[in-house]
Amino acid sequence: MTEQPMVRFENVSKRYGTLTVLDGLDLEIKRGEKVSVIGPSGSGKTTVLRMLMTLETINDGVIWVEGEPLTHMQRNGKLVPADINHIRKIRAKIGMVFQSFNLFPHMTAMANCIEAPITVLGMKRADAEARAADLLEMVGLGQKKGHYPSQLSGGQQQRVAIARALAMRPKIMLFDEVTSALDPELVGEVLEVIRKLGREHDLTMLMVTHQMGFAKEFSDRVCFFHAGKICEQGPPKELFGAPKNERTQQFLRAVLEAG
Repeated sequence: MTEQPMVRFENVSKRYGTLTVLDGLDLEIKRGEKVSVIGPSGSGKTTVLRMLMTLETINDGVIWVEGEPLTHMQRNGKLVPADINHIRKIRAKIGMVFQSFNLFPHMTAMANCIEAPITVLGMKRADAEARAADLLEMVGLGQKKGHYPSQLSGGQQQRVAIARALAMRPKIMLFDEVTSALDPELVGEVLEVIRKLGREHDLTMLMVTHQMGFAKEFSDRVCFFHAGKICEQGPPKELFGAPKNERTQQFLRAVLEAG
């Protein structure tokens, strides 16, 4: 018997009125797999992450996390819309780092990292602080735990955001264009933290990115999205080296020409 996927989208669609953002998406992500999602703006990439975080509702289909439905629950052998307790239980397995940091501006780096573990997980303050200190050390900010977001560079704020997501002990980490709001010279420090996570932690990672070089180097698999569907997917060497789909070829050519 093969191990069940960590995440599975089964015929998932998302519509806003007459606009179809995701069109019958089928996607499986294995435990521990690192998957990058690339594609033009408006292709549905970020919507995939937002649906996993239940920030967006789905119109059709089912999302499964570790074999359990995310926004549905089993009742009398049927899938019915999930209640809030079920959604919270499944969503607790997932952490997300956003493009725009989303740190609480009135809280220090340490306070940002302990807020959810204390209020949501019910951790004791001392335990939450010890874990946060370890995580801030891991992302290279052990000396900055008393600093407020306004006292940190964009790259440092994004690293605090990564530590904050990890403080909830997720099994799945989502990254949504985490370097796009950063000055070019700060991009490397954030990507290095993500590399370190991939090496040292048993996490399933799903990343929407425009950093093609990083996707090629870091990912086990790359998915190219266009018009709400996966046009092509495969190992980075194949997808970047010899893309088969004409739309993938056009996109990669345009990205390379743009530098």
